[in-house]
Amino acid sequence: MTDADSTASPAADHRNVERVTRAAAERGLRIEVRRFPEGTRTAEDAARAVGCEVAQIVKSLVFTADGRVVIALVSGADRLDTARLASVLGATSVRRATADEARAATGYAIGGIPPLGHAQPVPVVIDTHLLEHRMVWAAAGLPDAVFSVDPRALAEAAGAQVAEVAAVTDDPSGP
Repeated sequence: MTDADSTASPAADHRNVERVTRAAAERGLRIEVRRFPEGTRTAEDAARAVGCEVAQIVKSLVFTADGRVVIALVSGADRLDTARLASVLGATSVRRATADEARAATGYAIGGIPPLGHAQPVPVVIDTHLLEHRMVWAAAGLPDAVFSVDPRALAEAAGAQVAEVAAVTDDPSGP
C-alpha cells in the first residue's frame, strides 16, 4: 500500500462523479473514482496524490478551434502545441477556452474536467504520448477526484482522435 492509498477515499456520491462514472459505463469502461482531500487540480498535485509520474496524468485542456469547442488530452509532463492542434483539426484559429466556455461545453469546472461525460458532444483529441503508458490518471468531474485507466481504452471510450499535439517540455505548467 502506498501513501496515496492510505489517504485516498472512495468517491462519495456527487453528481459530477456519478455523471463521469455513468458515461464511462455506457461506453464499456468500468472505472473506480478516488477522491483526495488534498486536491488533484494540477498535474503535479494529482501525481503526488496518486503516487505516479506526472507524465501519467491526463490534462483535459479545453480550446476553441475556429469557434468550436474541443478537448485535448495531453500528458501532465507535456505542453499542448496549438499549431499542431490546429493542423489536426483543420482549423485556422485555436485558442484556450475561457473558464465559462469550458464549463458551458463540458459541464465541469477547470481542474476537474474529465475526458468524457460532457454536457454536450465535444470532439476529443488524445496525444500519442499518453498511449506510451500502461495506466494513466484522469479527472473525474471534481478537482479532487480521479480515476485510473488504460490510455487506449480511454481513447476509445472518449471517441478521441489520436494525434501528436503535444510539444514535450520539462515545464508542465503551460497548456
